Amino acid sequence: MRYDWTPLWRSTIGFDHLFDVLDEVQRTAEETYPPYNIERLDENRFQISVALAGFSPDEVGLTMEQNVLTLEGHKAEKDEKTFLHRGMSTRSFKRQFTLADHVEVKGAHFENGLLVIELQREIPEAMKPRRIAIAGASAGQVKQIEGKAA
Repeated sequence: MRYDWTPLWRSTIGFDHLFDVLDEVQRTAEETYPPYNIERLDENRFQISVALAGFSPDEVGLTMEQNVLTLEGHKAEKDEKTFLHRGMSTRSFKRQFTLADHVEVKGAHFENGLLVIELQREIPEAMKPRRIAIAGASAGQVKQIEGKAA
């Protein structure tokens, strides 16, 4: 079931990206091919594993544009084969993942029929929390403003 965002579009300004992400989530929830896992390795590292049995690295493309990681696969049938049963799908596909700000793709490799995509969140120094020194008054620096000096 897809939700119609039209009433929200009429009463909000500047949230178009949020609605695009929600719409993309609804659309991709209906797709099941190719199957994949998303794993958190630690606080800032993630891994996407996509099952691509029958695909070779030259039949798969991985692109990053703004915050969208796109994985596409095109299987070229080299010769006509007669299958008695075909349980492994090798159809063309396009799957997109919307990444949060500052999440970068660090690499991708094939491993045992899986395409493994390594991601890392790299927060810029300017956005990281930092400790601010608080200056304190030492005994020799205290000035008396009013009253009698002792």
